Amino acid sequence: MKAFVMHEIGKVGFMEKPVPEPGPTDVLVKATSALVCSSDIHTLSGAIGERTNLTLGHEAVGVIEKLGSAVEGFEVGQRVAINAITPCYQCLNCQTGHTSQCTQALGGWKFANVKDGTFADYFVVNDAKANLALIPDELSDEHALYATDMMSTGFMGAENGNIPLGGTVAVFAQGPVGLMSTAGARLLGAGLIIAVESVPRRQELARHFGADIIIDPFSSQDSVAQILDLTEGRGVDTAIEALGAQVTFENCVKVTRPGGTISVVGYFGEGEYVNIPRIDWGVGMAGKTITTGLCPGGSERMNNLMRLIVNKRIDPTPLTTHKFSFDELETAFKLMETKEDGIIKPLITF
Repeated sequence: MKAFVMHEIGKVGFMEKPVPEPGPTDVLVKATSALVCSSDIHTLSGAIGERTNLTLGHEAVGVIEKLGSAVEGFEVGQRVAINAITPCYQCLNCQTGHTSQCTQALGGWKFANVKDGTFADYFVVNDAKANLALIPDELSDEHALYATDMMSTGFMGAENGNIPLGGTVAVFAQGPVGLMSTAGARLLGAGLIIAVESVPRRQELARHFGADIIIDPFSSQDSVAQILDLTEGRGVDTAIEALGAQVTFENCVKVTRPGGTISVVGYFGEGEYVNIPRIDWGVGMAGKTITTGLCPGGSERMNNLMRLIVNKRIDPTPLTTHKFSFDELETAFKLMETKEDGIIKPLITF
């Protein structure tokens, strides 16, 4: 089969690999559609270390090609969506409720991290009973793809933020995850959503997904000062960091009120430390909670997210700005790396 791989840090390409064989509890899936994620770009740049000929990709849907000998409840030919993380649901971390950290830190993230990813003609889903979700007939592949990571991760940013009904929220950066955090804040009942973003198209999408006010971080007035003005000096109940940068993290701490929550969903892909502004943190005693998380997985999560789309609570497909065939995947990667041509999410069809 054909696979799109990371040959080494900074170098990608196609190569032939054997079609993998599913284990007893696994399922072999024939890929039909996928999305490219900024996390793929971080991996390529060396954020998680060297990888050699590792198949990339973790946002995919497809059709069941082969069932493991112990798998029940699924049939060959069914359309399925697979979350970006695929925990075992048996180890200590999973059993204590930290499935995204399966076995070890970030261990739930297996595709294109500790095993071959989904940018291939076929890929294996481990522990299929827990990690596969049937795609409702009402949904296209494109709709279902957004449940695999962007909705799951972005909504987690809002869920972890402890947003009170009618509360105030600031979302720093309106990339795909930030936009879904904005949408999640609206679904959870935020009374005021402030989106911090400089790119016009992303500002438009932020409004579409629920932002009440847009702040350009490169405007003449400091974004922190603007948010404090909008909240009459109190600060927001929840600040969501959706970029993975020192400056946005610091600004989240600065704009969050005492007792509020800073929810981090950004991928910090470089540097040795992330620093906390000491005074704005109340020298460690302001009661500000910092939460972090990795995309929640599991079939129940996927079913819930797809239900939101089926019942028209949200349509995530405006995030799709470009479409490519599998053979054009390297072009999609380059665009995601440079962020040229207004790209937000590229849809890949096999």
